[in-house]
Amino acid sequence: MPGKHAITEADVREAARSGRTLELPTGAVVTPAARDLAGTLGVALRETQGGAPARQVVALGADHGGFPLKEHLKGVLAESGYAVMDLGTYDTQAVDYPDFAVAVARAVAEGRAWRGIMIDGAGIGSAMVANKIPGVRAALCYDLTTAQNAREHNDATVLTLGGTLIGTRLAVDIVRTFLSAAFGGGRHAKRVEKINALDAGRA
Repeated sequence: MPGKHAITEADVREAARSGRTLELPTGAVVTPAARDLAGTLGVALRETQGGAPARQVVALGADHGGFPLKEHLKGVLAESGYAVMDLGTYDTQAVDYPDFAVAVARAVAEGRAWRGIMIDGAGIGSAMVANKIPGVRAALCYDLTTAQNAREHNDATVLTLGGTLIGTRLAVDIVRTFLSAAFGGGRHAKRVEKINALDAGRA
């Protein structure tokens, strides 16, 4: 993109050699391959705005069954310092969950959001949809152990929840665990790379 600095895989590898955080200049564009490699190598990408750290963007979506929980989580995320990208739905009128799950997944895959959260009745269908989008690793989590494992072992980037199956308090705890847990790297990195290879047709 003209006038914007591009962050490439070479930048990520250099950051991996010297540390674990890559500071992104204002307006920098991270290539999808670089973002994937950063996840694999455990390199944090820190965006800045005007010299100050930018708030991490969380894409949030739901169908009619997940709408009440989405609205609650929106406030929780904002209070926790995240910038919320609300991708709908915006009421309880019946809608099709794939439309919203794909919007959340694409926001993450395209780098417009750091993480994604999608809520439908059971969370299963949305996980299936999100995982069809190249560059996304979506996980249905139903307790703190699965949320922790999804991040530490699988470097999941999208969380799906069953809005009619878990309580609000548990959902909040799952979200907080998912967003705060770091990818473990190490022996898990080569396994995540094999997942990424399926997207790239290298498997």
